[in-house]
Amino acid sequence: MNFEEKLKSLAAKAENVAAALETEEATKNALVMPFIAALGYDVFDPSEVVPEFTADVGIKRGEKVDYAIKRGDDIVMLIEAKRVQADLCIGHSSQLFRYFTTTKARIGVLTNGVVYRFFSDLEEPNRMDDKPFLELNLLSMRDSLIHEVNKLSKASFDLENMLEAASDLKYMREIRATLEGQLEEPDDEFVRFFFQQANPKGRFVPSAKAQFGRLVKRTLTQFISDKVADRLRSALAREDASAELPPSATEDLDAKPEASPPPGDSSGIVTTEDEVAAYRIIIAIVCDLIPAERVALRDGKSYCAILVDNNNRRPLARLHFNRGQKYVGTFDANKKESRHPIADVQGVYSLREQLRATAAHWLSQETKGQAAPPS
Repeated sequence: MNFEEKLKSLAAKAENVAAALETEEATKNALVMPFIAALGYDVFDPSEVVPEFTADVGIKRGEKVDYAIKRGDDIVMLIEAKRVQADLCIGHSSQLFRYFTTTKARIGVLTNGVVYRFFSDLEEPNRMDDKPFLELNLLSMRDSLIHEVNKLSKASFDLENMLEAASDLKYMREIRATLEGQLEEPDDEFVRFFFQQANPKGRFVPSAKAQFGRLVKRTLTQFISDKVADRLRSALAREDASAELPPSATEDLDAKPEASPPPGDSSGIVTTEDEVAAYRIIIAIVCDLIPAERVALRDGKSYCAILVDNNNRRPLARLHFNRGQKYVGTFDANKKESRHPIADVQGVYSLREQLRATAAHWLSQETKGQAAPPS
């Protein structure tokens, strides 16, 4: 298996065993050591991986960091592990901070087995930064992050290339977090920027702030939905074009499910604008995990189903929009549905974590090569 396949296999394992890992040692054995092995290092070879690495740091004597990765005689990466339930914080990385000054390591990793935070010394030489330049969550991995982490693998190790990319990755991570926060609740300065673009001579009085706050949030949501819809229409157009080709040209596509069925049919089922808007929002939420063209809408009389690969055994959500009160149904790993009331379609964004967790679950099932039927 290549690195990506190993990592996705470990992600599937993490989803299944994380709840049972109650101690730091259990977390190390079940998840952290397999992660190091996925990078290509022999966890049982002390010339490559040194467990309980010890170095005297000033007046601190005998302090240990959980793992040190070596290349030749040099320590190149330090890994500090916590139990899987630990909420990682900068206070957990005290050993990494101190060891950065006594070794040649330029990469420090703080992990609870599921989340891996990668640090370097971008701001001040030989002093580990307070913030990671990259964070990998096994339960919601993006392909772009897998590619970056692979630069630290034994086969592809390129420290200079990694450090060159680290600065960009660090700022991109901060920008992404800022954008996510602004999408949820735009702050005054963010709203003021758009107000001044639209009204160069206007005064940003409280009434304007309230009006533009709503408009900015609404416009951002619609903009993302429209961009996703454009990608979806493009994918559907390609499928339509393929359907017009002779059978020999589309032979390998025959088993591929339709990305999105027609919104209505002769039974009287009508897909509403709100359902389509919610569908687009769900695509926007999960499209970095599951490509937009794989997320399908299948409407029915009782609810509108959002499915992976148009497969009713792989539900992402159910839209119960046929009554006065709208509900969105989300699913846990056992495909048990939980219904969440929302005031309007924008409320779908509040279910981001649940929807992404379900998408990550179906990805892990693909890694296993199975998809269990609904209970």
